[in-house]
Amino acid sequence: MQAVMNAPKFITVEGGEGVGKTTQLRLIEARLRAEGVPLQVTREPGGTSLGEQLRHLLLQKEGLAPTPMAELLMVFAARAQHVNTVIAPALARGEWVLCDRFTDASFAYQGFGRGIPLESIQQLAELVHPQTNPDLTILLDVDPEIGLERARARGELDRFEREALPFFEAVREGYLKRVKLEPHRWRVIDASVDLQQVEQQLETLLTEWVAGAIA
Repeated sequence: MQAVMNAPKFITVEGGEGVGKTTQLRLIEARLRAEGVPLQVTREPGGTSLGEQLRHLLLQKEGLAPTPMAELLMVFAARAQHVNTVIAPALARGEWVLCDRFTDASFAYQGFGRGIPLESIQQLAELVHPQTNPDLTILLDVDPEIGLERARARGELDRFEREALPFFEAVREGYLKRVKLEPHRWRVIDASVDLQQVEQQLETLLTEWVAGAIA
């Protein structure tokens, strides 16, 4: 049965390496579709042909790595294309959008991780998507040491996953500071526990949150 929506919602999922985003995104997608939510599922960087090309350049291990500022601008170039051709049009059609990472990742990775001034990232965000911001952001939170162990266990690492532990500790700090800045938007899931417990946390969160968004 098709749910009756109050308004389309933009949901993002964030977290460091090894938090289980891919698995939990599938669970969130299934839960929303079961409610009859018209849904667009996408990711960053990526989501468009241009974005996926930039993603490949950002993650590849070969060749000279981009400088921190070049990395940030590549991410926002992909985001500009993504927002204007995928996210904003979907919301305008009345669809919900579920996105694997968004601008909070830039604050965490390029801001806290790379040391780029947060004011510069905020200026880019206001330029690229002044009216398109998440209604709900789910942070899958785990100690970086645990996350890196999980990432290594999966197999070959991309360029970001090869960073040293202090980088990921800074990324986690960045995410947790973002939570404190906008607590109304964020929900934090303890992703250090086993898969069943993570899914239980998500199920409770979604049951409560979706009920308020569906008439």
